[in-house]
Amino acid sequence: MDRNMADTFAARLEATGRDVAALLETLLSGTVLEGEIARPDGLMAAMRHGVLNGGKRLRPFLVIETARLLGAPETAARRVAAALECIHCYSLIHDDLPAMDDDDLRRGQPTVHVAFDEATAILAGDALLTLAFDILSAPETDLPAEARLKLVNQLARASGVGGMVGGQSLDLSAERVTPDEAGIVELQAMKTGALLRYACAAGAIAAGADEQVLSRMTRFGEIIGLAFQLADDLLDVTSDAATLGKAAGKDAGRGKATWVSLHGVAAARERLDQLVEEASLLLEPFGSEGEILRQAAGFIASRER
Repeated sequence: MDRNMADTFAARLEATGRDVAALLETLLSGTVLEGEIARPDGLMAAMRHGVLNGGKRLRPFLVIETARLLGAPETAARRVAAALECIHCYSLIHDDLPAMDDDDLRRGQPTVHVAFDEATAILAGDALLTLAFDILSAPETDLPAEARLKLVNQLARASGVGGMVGGQSLDLSAERVTPDEAGIVELQAMKTGALLRYACAAGAIAAGADEQVLSRMTRFGEIIGLAFQLADDLLDVTSDAATLGKAAGKDAGRGKATWVSLHGVAAARERLDQLVEEASLLLEPFGSEGEILRQAAGFIASRER
């Protein structure tokens, strides 16, 4: 990656993270909205702890950059990005629970159930899940009603039984019955890939893109979703808790099969290179305008945490 372009990418990623965090802070304020009765202080504190705790905001970045590439209104795209981040953070809060992955650290800080308690963590996740659909459907997300409806529908599917939650279920089952390679790919496409796929599709929907462009960007999201999970599995094998900000080596400790455990580190790195190349090819019709997303694919494959 060219150094100047790398600096541009890093700056855009950081700026997007700040913008989305600022919007999330507003959305997670104690201000009671029309139709609400009250916002309990303890619950709001747990929600903020689970959302406003750093992170690169990669999924929001993909929404906003795809939307920017295709000409969507930036304010609306930022709200779509914030809704997706609420879903992502809810999933992390629940994933960290003792009944799931049982993690004490997330982004180098105590997980929500450790900082508060398990019941509050469950409720914080539930509240973030519903808040996401509130954000998307609200008039403040200034998009045509048909686009907002499609964004709501597709996020429900990406995050629900046929997407992320279904993938979480398959992941728990994989601790008891080892899936074959096809099963591993399906699990990961649902658990991790579905929200990344949605991020890129959502930017296109917000821009009112035609079906051909929407299909292209959806496929781009699928590929970088595969790359993200493969990189994550590599980090679980090659990194440590201090670097990751969470426990390392947990998949191996539980005897969980991954693409890396089946094929090895060298093959996984080669596969990552192939995925980045495939993602880049999908962006060719956009020429230099697609460079930021091209770099995002490379960043996902080579990230250190």
